[in-house]
Amino acid sequence: MHSARITAGRLRLTMLVVVAIVAVFVVKLVDFQVVRAQELTLAAESRRTIPVTTYGERGSIVDANGTVLADSVERYDITAAPVNVDWETGLTQITIDGERRAVSNQEAVAKIAELTGSVAADLMAALEADRKSQFAYLVKAVDLDTFTSVWDLDIAWVYSDMRPSRVYPSGAIAGNLVGFLGLDEPLSGTERRWDECLAAENGQSSYERSADGVRLPGSLVVETEPSDGGTVHLTIDADLQWFAQQKLAERAAEVGADWGTAMLVRVDTGEIVVAADWPSIDPNDLNSVGPDDAGARSFVAPFEPGSIMKPVAFAALLDQGLITPDTQLVVPGRYTEGLPAGEYITDVFAHGDLRWTATGILMNSSNIGTVMLSNRMSLEERYEYFRKFGFGQPTEVDFLGESVPGNHGRVFTPGEIDAVSAATQMFGQGITATSAQMVSLYQTLGNGGVRMPLTLVAGCEHPDGTWTDVPVPNGERVVSEYAAETTLQMMETVATQGGLRSVITVPGYRLAAKTGTGEVAENGRYGSERIVSLAGVFPADDPEYALVVTLAKPDIMKSSAAAAPTFNAIMEQVIKTFRVQPSTEPAPDLALTW
Repeated sequence: MHSARITAGRLRLTMLVVVAIVAVFVVKLVDFQVVRAQELTLAAESRRTIPVTTYGERGSIVDANGTVLADSVERYDITAAPVNVDWETGLTQITIDGERRAVSNQEAVAKIAELTGSVAADLMAALEADRKSQFAYLVKAVDLDTFTSVWDLDIAWVYSDMRPSRVYPSGAIAGNLVGFLGLDEPLSGTERRWDECLAAENGQSSYERSADGVRLPGSLVVETEPSDGGTVHLTIDADLQWFAQQKLAERAAEVGADWGTAMLVRVDTGEIVVAADWPSIDPNDLNSVGPDDAGARSFVAPFEPGSIMKPVAFAALLDQGLITPDTQLVVPGRYTEGLPAGEYITDVFAHGDLRWTATGILMNSSNIGTVMLSNRMSLEERYEYFRKFGFGQPTEVDFLGESVPGNHGRVFTPGEIDAVSAATQMFGQGITATSAQMVSLYQTLGNGGVRMPLTLVAGCEHPDGTWTDVPVPNGERVVSEYAAETTLQMMETVATQGGLRSVITVPGYRLAAKTGTGEVAENGRYGSERIVSLAGVFPADDPEYALVVTLAKPDIMKSSAAAAPTFNAIMEQVIKTFRVQPSTEPAPDLALTW
């Protein structure tokens, strides 16, 4: 009986304890949700979770030797929390020369402006735009030294965000190829074309901040890690690129040219060693050139090339077995056959009937002789050879903008071409091509008639060290080995017997060369402006490099003589740089006349 009373007592006590605990919870719940609701809400607002972007580093662009052409550096945005500024007293605590003092808000802003090279009134306007805001930009993308100097002021309402920025150590050297970034995305060149390799992925973190804007220690939470971009390896040699741009600039100034290009390619691989444009943009200063010069003219600016196109006709004729180097022809001073009434073709110099061989026609760059020989092929055959040599279509580089209609030149089809253009295209008028397409022609001739796709990017090196090569299609035979080698032998006469032989040749090295002077069409008619070029393959007996140099609209020396010194200088530099072995046999002695 006594035991039962004790048990009942304990049960009542337990029930009372449970009721008491529940009552406490109820009271607390009412306190949280009703009595102190506003107070706790304000407290929660004062302890905010702040998201933070953790930036990955964009990959570099380097040349064939690892020279950095584009790189990422850390830059800092100076920001502020206007809500934390003491607008009531108008005073800010600031540290200057190690001394903590109170200055006016305007004086604090003026000090920031002084250190960052900004306008104080602009910073003050940003700060006052919304005084209750948690965030306002003051100065964007300052370097580490500037950031440190501002941070040392120890202003409570000033913050910073790190973000990567782009620098181009070589400036305008290869600027046409590298391209540049905008504020949020790549805009041109390799930066944009190869953004998939270069682009980084940003991470995300967060931290908690108190009511006065101070980050709470130990509150940082990393949600996703950033990942860096890969490195794009170009095939170009930055030193040779610099040399070519310098020589183009010097010569263009001497002859008053509007622009110039120089392209150098390895004949056995199609790798682009130099793709120089002048003027060339400095990606560090987007206002360094005008809009027409901001891209890669070598790839996207077709022109009528003139006589450097003639080797297409001779290689095709040799491939078809329609001529030999000794084929004899009487070339008149004016040609009208197959042309509309009143139309005729002449050579660059006046002459009567001349007894030239096919080699003589090519060496003397006879328009008439080239047309007469080309008439041995049908329009369809001529068109097919132009296409197989790569004209009228983007190169395999697929440089940004190449695929845009009008940017990769034009070859008229047999069904749309007129009689005059059918003739003139064989000597490079009435047909347009880019510098890249022209150097590809000479690469093909130097490679025994096999056209190798042009290559500008060797591959993408990923952050983990793995490598993705650029898929390179197999070479395509355009003409026979005999046709290619014989065309080069015929072109050697330009270097051994032509008027520029003393300027373009390098002692000990055989050179297969071709001059070109293209007339410039303006408002549907050819005027006095010229685009002049010199193209070639060397050493001609064992070809390693194809080179094409072009200058547009020179004020003086409106012939290939304007481009010859630049061609020679680049050729000499290439021989020195790559230690090209000299020729071992003399050039063949081909007859020019009969």
